[in-house]
Parts: sequence; structure tokens; C-alpha cells
Amino acid sequence: MNVETKRVQDSIVETVHIVRPNHLNGANRLFGGILMQWIDEVAGIVAKRHAMTNVITASVDNLRFLKGAYQNEMVVIIGRMTHVGRTSMEVRVDTYVENMEGVRRAINRAYFVMVALDENDTPVPVPRLVLETEAEKAEWENAEMRRKIRNQRKAEGY
Repeated sequence: MNVETKRVQDSIVETVHIVRPNHLNGANRLFGGILMQWIDEVAGIVAKRHAMTNVITASVDNLRFLKGAYQNEMVVIIGRMTHVGRTSMEVRVDTYVENMEGVRRAINRAYFVMVALDENDTPVPVPRLVLETEAEKAEWENAEMRRKIRNQRKAEGY
């Protein structure tokens, strides 16, 4: 494998946060904006690892808040590359609350489109993505559908 290609496994990121009092909203749940910051950071690190250059968030798709997280809970965020274009990359970010037995329950999922940039903030080509598993191939196909929908929304102005 060369620099022109990377595997999904090469750029996976997992972070863990403890929900603290300063992360809570008025309903005593994790504030959505804090979680959005955390997941955007994970998506950026995944994309940076893949592209080996600076990146910028271009869009966020399917940001779904499934359940809340509460004070002192452990929030696990996992990001993985799902698709690459010429200069853009799609990153799936899943968020879980993990209990003391290590059991995780999903609380959020989002798809980020990141663009690789050079030192002048000009988009640059990214390595191709090597798909090794059936799950990775299925994720790629789903990403192709999301890309078509994004392009359609853009063309129609919404």
C-alpha cells in the first residue's frame, strides 16, 4: 500500500469525554452544541489522518440526536472514513454513552464532508480509499447516495 491509497482502519479515531456540569443544557442533558463540537473535531482528525494535510468541514449530513447524555456519563465518539472524492472525504461519526460494564448505547450519528486543503487553502487531491470489508463497501455505496442527494439539494438551491 502506498501514499496514494489508505485503508479505513488507517484513520479511525476514538475519543472519550466525561459529561461535566459545564457541558449541560437547561434540561441537565449534554448540550447539543458541545456534542457537535466534539464530533466535528473527530471528523476533522479522521480526515486529516487520511489526507495528511489540513482539512475543513464543508457540510454535515444526517446529524441525528437519538438519545441524551447526562452528567458523569462517558461519551465515546468514533469516526471513520466512508468515502473519498478527488479533494473531499465523507466521515461517519457515531456517538455512544458507555456504562461501567463497557456496554455502549448509541446517542448520535452524523456524516461530515471534509475537504483537504494546501497551505493556501486550495483544495488538494486525497488518497484513494481501500475498502476491505463488506461493511466498508456498503458504507461506500450509501455515501454515494448521500453525495447524489447533496448535489441535488445544491443544484435546486436548498
